[in-house]
Amino acid sequence: MAVDRLANAASIYQQLHTRYGVRHWWPADTPFEVMLGAILTQNTAWTNVEKALANLKAADCIDPEAILACPLVELARRIRPSGYYNQKAARLKRIAAFVLQHGGIGRLRGQPLEELRPRLLALNGVGPETADSILLYALEKPVFVIDAYTRRIFSRLGALRGDERYETLRALFERSLPARDTALFNEYHALIVEHAKRHCKVKPLCAGCPLAADCAEARRVADEPRREPTGFDRLGR
Repeated sequence: MAVDRLANAASIYQQLHTRYGVRHWWPADTPFEVMLGAILTQNTAWTNVEKALANLKAADCIDPEAILACPLVELARRIRPSGYYNQKAARLKRIAAFVLQHGGIGRLRGQPLEELRPRLLALNGVGPETADSILLYALEKPVFVIDAYTRRIFSRLGALRGDERYETLRALFERSLPARDTALFNEYHALIVEHAKRHCKVKPLCAGCPLAADCAEARRVADEPRREPTGFDRLGR
């Protein structure tokens, strides 16, 4: 896939930023809470993550030491709203141990990205999206996070096929933007999330979409012939 298919990536960022403003994402009080959220959000909605994090905060179990000290069964019970709670409890313990073994958040931030990313990916249960979310939002490293929202939006814009490998897309976005900048990558991903929630849903809401003029999917939807309602439609059947 040619890089120039994302030549308007910076323009799309500006359009989203104009519409939605600064998003202040990722919502967390500490970098370690970001790490917890990155794991808890796997295969679930953020509203469920918020419930799990609230349970951890209520139990004062929101730092690495407390996570490691908490019995696995108890930890799983507290994060039950996030789903897959037994697996995720073990993953939370692994990420807590990882932070402490490397001397804490401050020391992790001082490690080169090229060394830190493979170490995170070596942890059981930490895939590329989770690792990059931790790197970007908790450890302030310039990596572009690719998620299902990114694939959906840019596929509908006609810039992607939608089946590209994660690493291919990550490198593509990082090359297509004017700077490899943590703040830019942070804000761009947050805007993508917001846009997917408001307009680019599974069933798109193209009316009022700030990207509609550039969107192949919006044009397709607009060109679809309107079906005349049948008698059954009018009867509400």
